Amino acid sequence: MENSAATPLPAPKAPTPAPSPTPTPTPTTSNTAAPGASQYLGRWVGVEGTYLVVSDPAQGDVKLEMQYDLDNKGNFVGTVTPEGIRFERGGETLLLRPSNGDATGLKWLAGKTDCLTVKPGEGYCRG
Repeated sequence: MENSAATPLPAPKAPTPAPSPTPTPTPTTSNTAAPGASQYLGRWVGVEGTYLVVSDPAQGDVKLEMQYDLDNKGNFVGTVTPEGIRFERGGETLLLRPSNGDATGLKWLAGKTDCLTVKPGEGYCRG
């Protein structure tokens, strides 16, 4: 009688676990700035004491702190759009558009390259 125990048997294969899908985190508006908002964040300077501060209140929109003329200032909520930042001030819907200093129509901002214009005569630049 032959000893079959002497014949090596192939090692058993370990079962291969099925790969588990890795969940992809989904950004939520509660902790993510609006798409494209980062290019607008920070302080922008106008003329004669006017300024604009764009910040992210972590709610999907941006917060606008503005001194927009000699006598008026306020805080507004803006929505980033492909055209710029849309906001409402004094019952009027306005748009902060990326521009240069020449587009603001303000001689003190002429020649600047990184600006936001609300309308002719109202604009803010960096640098």
